[in-house]
Amino acid sequence: MKIFPTSVIKQLDAYTIEHEPITSINLMERAASVITDALLALFPNAETPFVVFAGAGNNGGDGLAVARMLSIANRQVSVFLFNPQKRLSSDCSVNLLRLKDIPSVNVTEISENFSLPSFSADTIIIDALFGSGLNRPLQGVWSSAVHSINSAGCKVVAIDVPSGLFGEDNSKNICENIVRANITLTLQFPKLSFLLADNAPYVGTFMVLDIGLSRQAIENEATNYYMLEKERVAELIHPRDRFAHKGCFGRALLVAGSQGMAGASLLAARAAMRSGVGLLTVNIPHCNNHILQTAIPEAMTLLDDSATHISKKVDTSRYNAVAVGPGLGQHPDTANVLFDIISNHKKPLVIDADALNILAKKPEYFSKLPQGTILTPHPAEFERLAGKSYDAHERLQKARLFAQENKIYIILKGAFTAIATPDGDCFFNPTGNPGMATGGSGDVLTGILLALLAIGYSPLDACRIGVYVHGLAGDIACGKLSEISLMASDIVEALPQAWKQLLN
Repeated sequence: MKIFPTSVIKQLDAYTIEHEPITSINLMERAASVITDALLALFPNAETPFVVFAGAGNNGGDGLAVARMLSIANRQVSVFLFNPQKRLSSDCSVNLLRLKDIPSVNVTEISENFSLPSFSADTIIIDALFGSGLNRPLQGVWSSAVHSINSAGCKVVAIDVPSGLFGEDNSKNICENIVRANITLTLQFPKLSFLLADNAPYVGTFMVLDIGLSRQAIENEATNYYMLEKERVAELIHPRDRFAHKGCFGRALLVAGSQGMAGASLLAARAAMRSGVGLLTVNIPHCNNHILQTAIPEAMTLLDDSATHISKKVDTSRYNAVAVGPGLGQHPDTANVLFDIISNHKKPLVIDADALNILAKKPEYFSKLPQGTILTPHPAEFERLAGKSYDAHERLQKARLFAQENKIYIILKGAFTAIATPDGDCFFNPTGNPGMATGGSGDVLTGILLALLAIGYSPLDACRIGVYVHGLAGDIACGKLSEISLMASDIVEALPQAWKQLLN
């Protein structure tokens, strides 16, 4: 799914109106109908009251149309129309006239200071003050309206965008003047700001509603941002030939583990084996050998001379893919091994965990990374690589620039994990849950990525498939257990079912 800047969405609206063809007011009617259906499905109790906060523009027009349709569906609805400049958009004016023909809906028009009544706890507030075109912080009557919504103690549903939130960069916004929605019913596309951690308190849970904008226009319009979709990810998976053998699915080397950190190498190794690699070798110190050989007999081990950490350079030329990092530690000997691999391995690497922390101390090695290498930092690890960021939007842009400058892939882990590519594109992953915020979860992802690269997937496809199936396995495990009790090993155990879902 493409993600467009809000300025482009306005152009897509205009293109649809011109080429469908459909009038602007009828497109608004179509959108309101879809929103109303979603509201009725979310709140099926016929006794639930709705209060619509509508603005003077087209988002307010959406809200007025929704109020009318909810009333026709025999729902209790009241409306507060904020019009401080006493000027409505043409479509908003039409919908106000239509709403006034519905005597059961009480419409209060507000142009200056106001005092809102209290609402019952079961009231649903519908925020339709401002849509996706906002580009400056709310002030005056508008900020007062936002404060009223946020202090009402009711569940809030925002139409398209929580009022006050910008579609992309909110670094210059005023946070207290943004509606805090529980649910956002966004039209046609998610907005970039929805996918950034800083904005979660305003967006809540979002649902994307298809309002029928022109498919041709969407396909023709370029963007750098995408949301991964299950069907598209499934199409990337290679079918296995009936006469294939283990050599067809790659030789992988996992350089991992140190004293007290055998678990990280074990989780990554098991995830690699559960993701279809043909032959896996785990380069480990002696202290981890008994654990690995016992817990995962399918993997081979390559023992380091040291009993406690990786210290000896290894020839990586015979392997189709190499991953370095899980449980590695940061011993100076280990750092030398990592730098040797970076300097001499000619194929894309997967670099995670302590290998990222080692790399961050030697930025001169960034340019030596093999093209197509995949780095998998969480936000703190990425800041060690690229410096501190003011907010999540700046961090995302730094990740895109870092990937472009070094011709590598950055998997910035978290909710809606972002994949930044050497071409400047960014793919967001919709799978996964907060239960995956646990030690070892990233090691599982490293193993999956290692397997996919060894099998022969391109780094881009390995990233897209890997983050999606990792999150999907986490969702499957969470469904059986809970967010609180989820462990990284549960994600590994759920990988077979996740792969099965994609293959089916």
